[in-house]
Amino acid sequence: MKVALNKDLTFDQIFALVKQLPRQEKIKLTKELEKDTIEFKLKSVLESFKTNDLSLDTINQEVEIVRQQYYEGQKH
Repeated sequence: MKVALNKDLTFDQIFALVKQLPRQEKIKLTKELEKDTIEFKLKSVLESFKTNDLSLDTINQEVEIVRQQYYEGQKH
């Protein structure tokens, strides 16, 4: 199916086109949109935590603390 795209398509026009797709194509489109949304959200989260103050040594120290706490909790 070939469609000449108009740059000024509205949401309603796009939605009307999507409704005409076969079910499998709708599922494929849904998965792609979900993936795009997840990537956007992940990027936003990573940007909010971005810092130059956190080193690999600091991360490793925290991991070891948590591991020790977990190990001690398993003994009891």
